Amino acid sequence: MDEYRDELDAFLIWMKDAGYTSHTQKSYMSDAQEFLASLHGKPMSAVKKFHVVSFLSSVRERGVSDATRNRKHASVSCFFKALIDLELHTDNPATGIKKSKMEKNRVPVYLDESDLTRFLQHVDGKYKLRNLSLFLLMGYMGLRVGEVHSLNLNDYNAERRTLSVYGKGRKWRSLPVPEVVAGVLSQAVEDRLEPWRAKENAMFTSQKGRRISIRSIQQIAAETFDRFQEGLPEAHRQPYSSHKLRHSFATLLLRKGADLRTVQELLGHASIQTTTIYTHITNREKEEAVARLDIQIPQF
Repeated sequence: MDEYRDELDAFLIWMKDAGYTSHTQKSYMSDAQEFLASLHGKPMSAVKKFHVVSFLSSVRERGVSDATRNRKHASVSCFFKALIDLELHTDNPATGIKKSKMEKNRVPVYLDESDLTRFLQHVDGKYKLRNLSLFLLMGYMGLRVGEVHSLNLNDYNAERRTLSVYGKGRKWRSLPVPEVVAGVLSQAVEDRLEPWRAKENAMFTSQKGRRISIRSIQQIAAETFDRFQEGLPEAHRQPYSSHKLRHSFATLLLRKGADLRTVQELLGHASIQTTTIYTHITNREKEEAVARLDIQIPQF
């Protein structure tokens, strides 16, 4: 990989300057390195669209999901965009390649209101208040895991009960904090572990006094979901994860009558089309709707 060291270093510098999260930087760098390894030392000037398509085809043949294949495509495209911006390359061979078609109308996995309440009752451990705050922000305010990880103390205005969130597309959004959530969040901030590093402004810290990592948040969620589903037969268990709390928030809002545009703003979606995946309807709701019909059958 030494032959591409300058390009990879430039890509990392570009991402840092553009404000990409450390999690995104790591993922995109890994994908870019995987792509470059597939070139077998071919000079960058000789890379064509064919080589990108060949790489993505090999990825698909390994059996990865459409979402993963599309992310690797985005990573490679971003890699070349960075090189063009830094005048190390002249064109982007990843442009114009079609994305894999995602399964449409797939119902997101989510918790309903009573399940969400029961899930929070299974939050445990030495840092219970911090962990409860993490889940409240995802389950009742719709934050992504990376957004929770990136939160700083000054992003929270306790007096006005608002939270400034730095989301995808390097965009900020201001969210109202529900009163109950605000009470827990304020207490968690007050009890926050003092960071070891001077000037560490992270809202949530690990037991080592550093900003809590995305992986740690995901692990805490996985352990809590395990306790939540303890005793259930394997066939009845749901593939819950920290991101499913965000799904739950969106579903809850829409079922309580919030309009799609408002939910889009709260979630920080660039396109309202993304928000429409949460407009799923359950079989029970279908049955209840049909039951309201006054069907009159003529006598024969």
